[in-house]
Amino acid sequence: MYRIKEVKFGILSPDEIRRMSVTNIITSDVYDSDGAPVDGGVMDKRLGAIEPKEVCPICGNTRDECPGHFGHIELAKPVIHAGFAKHIHMYLKTTCRVCGRVKLPENERQLYLKLLKDLEDLNLKYLVKRLHEFIRKRAAAQQTCPHCGAPQYKIKLDKPHTFYEDREEGIVKLTPAEVRSRLEKIPDDDVRLLGGDPTDARPEWMVLTVLPVPPRAVRPSILLETGIRSEDDLTHKLVDIIRVNNRLREHVETGAPNALIEDEWELLQYHVTTYFDNEAPGIPQAKHRTGKTLKGIAQRLKGKEGRFRGNLRGKRVDFSARTVISPDPNLSINEVGVPEVVAKVLTVPEKVTPWNIEEMRKLVLNGPDKWPGANYVIRPDGRKISLKFVDRKAVAESLAPGFIVERHLLDGDVVLFNRQPSLHRISVMAHIVRVLPYKTFRLNLLVCPPYNADFDGDEMNLHVPQSEEARAEARILMLVEKHILTPRYGGPIIGGLQDYISGAFLLTNKSTILTKAEVIDLLSVAGYKGSLPEPAIQRPVEYWTGKQIVSVFLPGDFNYKRNAKIASASALRCIDEDCPHDSLVIIKKGQLLEGVIDKASIGREEPESLVHWLIKEHGEDVARKFMDNVYRMFIRFSEMYGFTMSYYHLLIPPEARERIRSIIADKKREVSRLIEEYRAGRLQPKPGKTVEETLEDEVIDLLSKRLLDEVADVITPYFTLANPVIVMARTGSRGNPVNLTQMAALLGQQTVRGKRLTRGYMDRSLPHFKPGDLGPEARGFVARGFVNGLSPIEMFFHAAGGREGLIDTAVRTSQSGYMQRRLINALQDVRVDIDGSVRTTNGEVIQFKYGEDGVDPMRSDHGKAVNVDRVIQKVVGWRM
Repeated sequence: MYRIKEVKFGILSPDEIRRMSVTNIITSDVYDSDGAPVDGGVMDKRLGAIEPKEVCPICGNTRDECPGHFGHIELAKPVIHAGFAKHIHMYLKTTCRVCGRVKLPENERQLYLKLLKDLEDLNLKYLVKRLHEFIRKRAAAQQTCPHCGAPQYKIKLDKPHTFYEDREEGIVKLTPAEVRSRLEKIPDDDVRLLGGDPTDARPEWMVLTVLPVPPRAVRPSILLETGIRSEDDLTHKLVDIIRVNNRLREHVETGAPNALIEDEWELLQYHVTTYFDNEAPGIPQAKHRTGKTLKGIAQRLKGKEGRFRGNLRGKRVDFSARTVISPDPNLSINEVGVPEVVAKVLTVPEKVTPWNIEEMRKLVLNGPDKWPGANYVIRPDGRKISLKFVDRKAVAESLAPGFIVERHLLDGDVVLFNRQPSLHRISVMAHIVRVLPYKTFRLNLLVCPPYNADFDGDEMNLHVPQSEEARAEARILMLVEKHILTPRYGGPIIGGLQDYISGAFLLTNKSTILTKAEVIDLLSVAGYKGSLPEPAIQRPVEYWTGKQIVSVFLPGDFNYKRNAKIASASALRCIDEDCPHDSLVIIKKGQLLEGVIDKASIGREEPESLVHWLIKEHGEDVARKFMDNVYRMFIRFSEMYGFTMSYYHLLIPPEARERIRSIIADKKREVSRLIEEYRAGRLQPKPGKTVEETLEDEVIDLLSKRLLDEVADVITPYFTLANPVIVMARTGSRGNPVNLTQMAALLGQQTVRGKRLTRGYMDRSLPHFKPGDLGPEARGFVARGFVNGLSPIEMFFHAAGGREGLIDTAVRTSQSGYMQRRLINALQDVRVDIDGSVRTTNGEVIQFKYGEDGVDPMRSDHGKAVNVDRVIQKVVGWRM
């Protein structure tokens, strides 16, 4: 067994190009009058077979086995390879124009050669690189050659490929032939000193005398529907190069005027440069007659659509589907609803065995059009039979162990589900298939956060693994339940949100009592099949509490204690005035004894949440079942309760509105006083700020934070926990007190980039105000809330403030995406070694201990190492 020691890159020498070539390409004609490729043309048959059943005259293989063969073009005059222009410039600057030696004194040169060898022997690559840079700098600075005494001139590179020399008589353009002759003079040792490799990359090889012509398979032609043959962009460029090259050779051989030769030589240089890179700076792009830009070799390779990122690192695949997603709270978090039309196209290869042969026969008989069916049968000899056009009965009877049936996607199959952009590992997870009617992929709402998905038109991709190993890996490692705890910090990323939290609060509230019919309805929605718990109230009618219903689904040995989200809310009022706040959640031996379930207990990204402890103590499967069953019940109870909000839930009495008006008037008077002080020159500037900036800061502080806080204090007493808006805000379901103030009372000061709105017309934001007006209304203050409606001017200011957020989001998305890509590329080869250190591929240590603490974030507890003693105390504490 061989191990690869190293991969070495170099430059093809002219002799090597000729050796690997099978023919000299000499004519610009591509096809003859019969449509056959011309010998010596760019589509010469010796360059490899590309047509079906065509046999290659060089290797004797057909299209599938022929590797393709290179040709070559003998250039009439040398041309610069623009990709190496920087390197050529470096060699010209650092070596003598007459003798070609590096411009360093001999004793210094010998010292550097010895030092370089020692560093290379010790494999100190970084120091070798720094030494090369130092030598180049020293050599380029010399004005006279230390070896032959010839004066040296400044060399300038005019990108992409033109070199000028600043001589005494003026600036002179160096021809590619002169450049090549200078590079040929550089000794091998001096090439080594300057960082080159004389065996694999002599500097003169960077000036082309022979151009390799890639095989036909690299640039195949396609036959259009009209019968016209369309050639690849590279073939077009090669034809241009040959045409100009032949013309230049004729001019040289016939002794044409120098100006004509130089023009043709420049044109040849242009075509060769755009053949390699059609985005080279300083020259126009080569285009088709239609005006479409041609793709050079560089464009094939680089960028998002290039060969690496577009075809190797990621590519379009078979066995995948894409459509719009829609919510389905009745699915398990592990499941994905797949439309039947998709299930009939995507197939799973299943081997026929004595145990499944009858089932496979039924699928084959159903065929491609009826679900569940099959699309193809693969015989043991590898022949593939399409079930669309054959006698399916005969194929079904011929089935035997060893055949493979490519069957439709069935319930229970495992698939990969992905939403773009894939920003972290859990942007791709495995789901179990449920084939459903209609045309959208369905998924449980709880699974939206890891995908960052919503249902406003998002589309997602589904991939069907094609081997047993891939399916097993997906099921064991990638299933959704394995990622309830995010790998980023070890806390739940999948958890209750929005209506789930509101429903949980309403169901577990002390004031919630349920009839037998309601209990049966809720438990049946949650899939419960056991007997009912004992009723909390037995006479005169049996009633159950919401806490009892939730307790049915908790493990009998589960204990839990923490404050509810509403405990942190100020100025709380219960639905019932006498009801003490149910804010401490206590679960003992699987019974919810105290407290309401809200965001703190079931919300995502909540430290110490109920789901987090369920996973820690009982595993992902129990937590997943709890989510599938109980969360469904929370939604059902919201429906039974009739949880909704309306315009009337935001109304406040006239006396409160009057108080708000007087607060606004007070604040406006304070603003007027500040403006007067500013105009009178009495306003003291804050440290590091101008008087104008100080005024703006003071006004914004007055009209936004301070004003909104005072208004919030006025309206809070009128909103109790009987109000659904308050339920949502206090339980962490949706919104916050600022939203409530803005809806019910006023929006306050609108800002763009932290400042009041000033841009628009000269000295004023809108023509409705006087020039130079610094008052609140003229600079974006909105004195009304959404309940009362905004005036057109207020609407305009609010839209301007809101637009900032949209622009910020769009700009940040592109910037952070690019930064993440760069970071991942930089880190992709870094690994955690067996000793816990972080190292590069060649063993260099980056961190002595991974993350400085050795903790795997996925196994951590919200980023902190798991405290085992605390876990034991939590689990055992109740029982001691």
